[in-house]
Amino acid sequence: MKKRVCKTKKEVSICKSYKIAVIPGDGTGPEVIREGVKVLDAVSKRMGFKLDYTYYDFGGERYLRTGETLPDSAIEELKKFNAIYLGAIGHPDVKPGILEKGILLRLRFELDQYVNLRPVKLYPGVDCPLKDKKPEDIDFVVVRENTEGLYTGSGGFLKKGTADEVAIQVSINTRKGVERCIRYAFEYCKKRNKKKKLTLCGKTNVLTFAFDLWERTFYEVAKEYPDITTDYAHVDAITMWFVKNPEWFDVIVTDNMFGDIITDLGAMIQGGMGIAAGGNINPEGVSMFEPIGGSAPKYTGKNVINPLAAICAGGMMLEYLGEETASKLIERAVIEVTSKHLKSLAAGKMGYSTTEVGDLVAKYVSELPLEG
Repeated sequence: MKKRVCKTKKEVSICKSYKIAVIPGDGTGPEVIREGVKVLDAVSKRMGFKLDYTYYDFGGERYLRTGETLPDSAIEELKKFNAIYLGAIGHPDVKPGILEKGILLRLRFELDQYVNLRPVKLYPGVDCPLKDKKPEDIDFVVVRENTEGLYTGSGGFLKKGTADEVAIQVSINTRKGVERCIRYAFEYCKKRNKKKKLTLCGKTNVLTFAFDLWERTFYEVAKEYPDITTDYAHVDAITMWFVKNPEWFDVIVTDNMFGDIITDLGAMIQGGMGIAAGGNINPEGVSMFEPIGGSAPKYTGKNVINPLAAICAGGMMLEYLGEETASKLIERAVIEVTSKHLKSLAAGKMGYSTTEVGDLVAKYVSELPLEG
């Protein structure tokens, strides 16, 4: 963040400015990011800070044109920004795994974005697939370890392509990696200040090495947070309770693989991928914020995709940057739209176009009274 002098006819004030790297990505990514930027511009104008955007074309089209996922200079260049705003990565003409590993995972690993933060919140007006569950029942956050586990790519093949083939994938868990993720979860739970309950999700009865480390570390760190209630649940039990009693949860911390799985279930119970946003967090470095739903290439250019997840990701980015009032204003505007306007969150069924939804959120951001 940098400060600049803002001169008007009536006053001279010190304004904040943030450098944002924007990667619109593939498919409908550019469409939803366009609406996200529209809302970010509206809230920054109202709240008196500036967002300086630099756009990058990393994604499937660039790869097909150049054979390059990320140039060698990209990581060091992105480290100079305050945050990264990502649309979606995924192209139907590129073999699965190339873009995901070459862009998404590389950014997460090389920028050391060691926490994947996924709020799961049901907004008013959004249809929930769970019988009798209301917004007050579904409001929790999953803190997923983001740079270790099975996603390190450790392992290999023996006798590949033969009847005797062996495939090995190794989950790497370090004390440092586990502890910093758990500490982040405790601090987040403390700051969130709701139920003040942190649940460890694992599989201690089968994965007896990795989750022995997770469990020991969890309860050792817990001693430093006596005001936070702790508990543990196996990952299979977590999936049951997400559906039966989501109101039990406040903050959940887990490893990379289990976090990947349970957050998609979380997205479904909050109304679908159209509203699900996430952050890849490095508290000491550069973090990246994105909608979860993917590039949805079949909807590209039709102006029917739901931009709310991208807009919510922009709100998360502002919270990370310390602009909490602006972040809350975006969420309040989104709630106005879900509760008063949209027929559905599904693409083509909202009753509004992509750009019209962005316009509505931006309008509420500009008009809603400020709280406090």
